[in-house]
Amino acid sequence: MGLAPSAVLERIRKLETRGVIRGYTAQIDPAALDLGMLAFVAVRSAEPPGDDSVARQLASLPEVLEVHHVAGEDCYLVKIRTRNAEQLGSMLRKGIGQIAGVQSTRTTIVLGTIKETPRIAVPRPADAA
Repeated sequence: MGLAPSAVLERIRKLETRGVIRGYTAQIDPAALDLGMLAFVAVRSAEPPGDDSVARQLASLPEVLEVHHVAGEDCYLVKIRTRNAEQLGSMLRKGIGQIAGVQSTRTTIVLGTIKETPRIAVPRPADAA
C-alpha cells in the first residue's frame, strides 16, 4: 500500500474512535505467573430474562477471564485460570458458589491447549479485477 506513517496513524485513530480497535494488550505466559490451571465452567442460574446480575458478578472475580451468555441448558460459559486444582476448587466454592442466583456448575479442566488467541481473522477485501 505504501502509506506514510502519518496516514497509518490517522487510520488507526479513526478505527479507535469508531470502536473497531477496542484496546491493546500484552500476551503473558500463564505459567510465568504460576497460573497453569485452565478450566471452563458451565454455570446455570435462576435469573429472570433480562437480568445479568449473575454475569456481572462472575465477571468481577479476578480468576475469571471470560464470561459468555450461551444457549442451551446452561446460562453462562466461564473461562478461569488458577494456580492449581485446589485454588480452582476454592474459587468454585467461595467465589462462584456464593453468587446469589447460581443454581449449579459443571467444570471442565483443560489438559492441553492446541490454540488460544485473542486475534480475529480479518477478511481481505476482494482484489479489484
